[in-house]
Amino acid sequence: MKHVLSYLKPHTWALTRTMIVKFMGSMMDLFIPFILAIIIDDVVPQRQPHLVYLWGGGMALCAGLSVTFNIMANRMAAVTSGKVTLKLRHDLFKKLGELSMAQFDSISLSSAVSRLTTDTYNINQFLNRTQRIGVRAPILLIGGLILTSILDARLTLVLALTLPVIALIVFVVTKKSVPLYDRQQQVLDSMVRVMQENIVGVRVIKALGKTRYEQQRFDDVNKNLAEVGRKAGSVVAASNPLSSLTLNLGLAVVVLVGAYTVNSGLSRPGSIIAFLNYFTIISGAMMGITRIFIMSSKGIASARRIEEVLQMEADQPQLPAHKQQTPWHIAFEDVSFSYNGVENNISNITFRLKQGQTLGIIGATGSGKTTLTNLLLRLYDVTSGTIYIDGQDIRSLDPVTLSDQTGIAFQSDFIMAATIRDNVAYFRDISDEDIWQALRTAQAEEFVRATADGLLHQVESRGNNLSGGQKQRLLIARALANKPRLLILDDASSALDYRTDAALRRDLSQQHQNTTSIIIAQRVSSIKGADQILVLEDGRAIGQGTHDELMRTCDTYRDIAQVQMGARQADVPEQEVG
Repeated sequence: MKHVLSYLKPHTWALTRTMIVKFMGSMMDLFIPFILAIIIDDVVPQRQPHLVYLWGGGMALCAGLSVTFNIMANRMAAVTSGKVTLKLRHDLFKKLGELSMAQFDSISLSSAVSRLTTDTYNINQFLNRTQRIGVRAPILLIGGLILTSILDARLTLVLALTLPVIALIVFVVTKKSVPLYDRQQQVLDSMVRVMQENIVGVRVIKALGKTRYEQQRFDDVNKNLAEVGRKAGSVVAASNPLSSLTLNLGLAVVVLVGAYTVNSGLSRPGSIIAFLNYFTIISGAMMGITRIFIMSSKGIASARRIEEVLQMEADQPQLPAHKQQTPWHIAFEDVSFSYNGVENNISNITFRLKQGQTLGIIGATGSGKTTLTNLLLRLYDVTSGTIYIDGQDIRSLDPVTLSDQTGIAFQSDFIMAATIRDNVAYFRDISDEDIWQALRTAQAEEFVRATADGLLHQVESRGNNLSGGQKQRLLIARALANKPRLLILDDASSALDYRTDAALRRDLSQQHQNTTSIIIAQRVSSIKGADQILVLEDGRAIGQGTHDELMRTCDTYRDIAQVQMGARQADVPEQEVG
């Protein structure tokens, strides 16, 4: 909570002004019963109406000022809490973008979404209500006790005896509710994950007729969330009734003692009436403090989750640069990696590529193909071994420099709701001429020109108004648009027909001769002309060489080629891709 509260420091003056205005408004509320007691006990007995009107006008003025000051303070509180939340949400989003993939995986996408939305909202509500009620309630409580002690010290003692009981109730409720709200946010993460999976996979769900199953899955997590919320609510629900019971018992004692003292001539009626008004004010203040502690339970739970992210230290430091003279553009030297730190996902991978050469990677699902690209993009760091780019350890490269020289297209990648131009350029300073050239090489020019608006054609979120092949060609164009030195195509042509795929490979070899390419594919035809082909199985290289070499030496590769192309056709040389 301390880190989140540090965001209030730049707004110290605004908070001070809010407190001053709240203090003035609260004092106006406290003056009203005091003036009432004076009117009843001192002014009315004089039988001078103008004095009653004068003091009554003072009460009305206090009431008007109270409303004005409280409205001003509430608006100021809303502005301050909004600014703090804006900065907090900005920093949280920025931090999430800076995390390594390993750190992001530990948080999970669904949890990141709920932290950015629900948790920051809880912080906003906590800060807003703390400024509004958390300042006003203590002033009314302390001020009420002071003024009631002036009116009647004996009755004030009765009232004061109820406060420790209420404080104990609030402490117990808060202590029990914070862990429950922590759990509630965790279950909310699960519900967000289920919702995301259903939204993204809605077509598959409908196609397989699993709508009822997904409804049941959502109902299960929804019921779990409701149950946790019920438990938290049950604990919190006891706070107000118990506090009200304590205050009402105190009020009953005050009425009895007050009636006795008035009857004995020890107190005056106006003082008792004012005291009862103060009792109501103090009761409201205690209820307000109780609500603040309840809100703080949510705020503390959300602050912990936000601080967990904000205080994560970088686990991918940039190493000191040390460049070696080498003929290789890309080099994997005995690279191994594990996602969970227990079992390697790839083991002892070694290959080297000169500038402009092409590496084809093929293997079964789960063999480690995409893991290699993740390491080459430094989304993760190697467990052992070293990756070199131009003779420099990838861990010593500036991340911006690495991304600027790399073009990447995945099989199912991010397409935003924007124009074709915006999707290809993706906030990079790329001319229309370069965009058209990228579209031409990616075999996307024809369908883009066929649209009414060309580059300004609007694409729906996730490319829902494009075919699978059109989306992949658009993603390949994005990868090519910045003229990268390193091009990575991770099964990026799987939705293309053979003719389009062949045309893509031909244009890549002609237009990007100096681009080092790494092509992951399921088709032998897509990588057949590569300078090197790497065959993966269970994270290990079981074959490495040219197509012709692997046809002779690697049974797995030969089997794949013969099944896909036929033994006779598989041996026919094809246009090289790099």
